[in-house]
Amino acid sequence: MKKSLLALLLLGASAGAASAQVEIGLKLSPSVAYLRADSPSGSSFQNEKSKVTLGGGLVVDYFFGQNYAFSSGLWLTGKGGTISYTDKTSATNADPVRRNQEIGLQYLEVPLTVKLFTNDVATDTKVYFQLGGSVGALIGSRLNGDKRYTDPATAQETEASKHFILPDAAALVGAGVEYQLGQSTKVFAGLSYHRGLVNIEKYFDKDRGIKDVTLKNNEIALDLGLKF
Repeated sequence: MKKSLLALLLLGASAGAASAQVEIGLKLSPSVAYLRADSPSGSSFQNEKSKVTLGGGLVVDYFFGQNYAFSSGLWLTGKGGTISYTDKTSATNADPVRRNQEIGLQYLEVPLTVKLFTNDVATDTKVYFQLGGSVGALIGSRLNGDKRYTDPATAQETEASKHFILPDAAALVGAGVEYQLGQSTKVFAGLSYHRGLVNIEKYFDKDRGIKDVTLKNNEIALDLGLKF
């Protein structure tokens, strides 16, 4: 009896391995990034401008069914944007001053998503839908184009990286079209929306005493890729 059960388990595992399929590829993702800003009315943090960025990286689709895949990879992603705020502290002026700050961030991200594929909607062409999230680590940052920042209110210089926390996380939804070129080669194109879940800001609260400031990343990306 035990031998029979073991044989069945081994047979099931072999069948699962045979039916599973892994597709690996590369993608390039030009995107529009911006920051969702929020704060008490006294400081009035708000988004002013978006930022055009370019990212991309490795895509890995692990199929656990004919039309279902767990999708991950390793992406290099640019984020950020321009914000404005009311600064009540000034080294030269006692009156509140409205300031702008351009933020450029670069992350190394790992997506954790599920892709759902339709049957062929045209010859060798499928539509896919993607849902899940991503986790990332900050690997580069600039403020107003520089790696160091001199606060105009206090004249104190800090590294741009000291203004933001290291981890980030986002919800991800997307859709696109995948076309089979050959036996194992596919191309795809789609749109994805990445909504930041984590407040990445730590400078204004910690160093400037401006409480309850929230900055969260947002990104709309055009995903263009090739799977082998």
